[in-house]
Amino acid sequence: MFAKFLPVLMKTSLFQDITSDDLNTMFNCLQPKLSRFKKNSYIAVAGDHFDSLGILLSGQAALIKENAAGNRLMMAILKPGDIFGESAVFSGKSVWPATVVAQEPCQVMFLPKQKVLGECANLCTWHHTIIENMLKDVSDKVLTLNQKIEYLSMKSMRGKLSSFLLEQYKMNGQPDFLLPMKRDELADFLNVSRPSMSRELCRMRDEGVIDFNRSSIRIKDVESLKGMVE
Repeated sequence: MFAKFLPVLMKTSLFQDITSDDLNTMFNCLQPKLSRFKKNSYIAVAGDHFDSLGILLSGQAALIKENAAGNRLMMAILKPGDIFGESAVFSGKSVWPATVVAQEPCQVMFLPKQKVLGECANLCTWHHTIIENMLKDVSDKVLTLNQKIEYLSMKSMRGKLSSFLLEQYKMNGQPDFLLPMKRDELADFLNVSRPSMSRELCRMRDEGVIDFNRSSIRIKDVESLKGMVE
């Protein structure tokens, strides 16, 4: 059932250093469940009972936090191969920490929590590998969350945008790159309004700091961009 998804699964951080043959054996032990979701449907809802971590096999989804007033904050965009819910595996609270919404038709593999943490009768070595990979993934996401907190702590929209664009510039290693998310998703990610963000981007373009065409960005003046970060 999961054979056609092996190319995606082999790139998943959870299965790093695990061979395709071991993956096939592992599925017999873990007994994963395959679920399909329509666009805009909920894959997981914050506060609901948690018993399985998820791996996005196809489509795109958004990881969202919602406050008491109902305002949504985009935490991350999930693409094929991304895992979610791994932090809850080690938590004493068996509830989903965030909401996951399908932004397009999605297929998701769910791995039972107890199957992942427990050792099977065969004492398969990959159990330890999965837990090590999961801990590494949790650590990486904590660092990403710290970066997002830095964005949110900035008072000005220009400071948030400049910091985000500089981070993408460093990650890509060149001044020309594509935004990793759509404009409305970026606005949600930075917790700003889409129209105001678009106006600020246009002002930065008019000042000769950046240039853009849809999702394509060019950094024209790195030093000026650095000076805009608060």
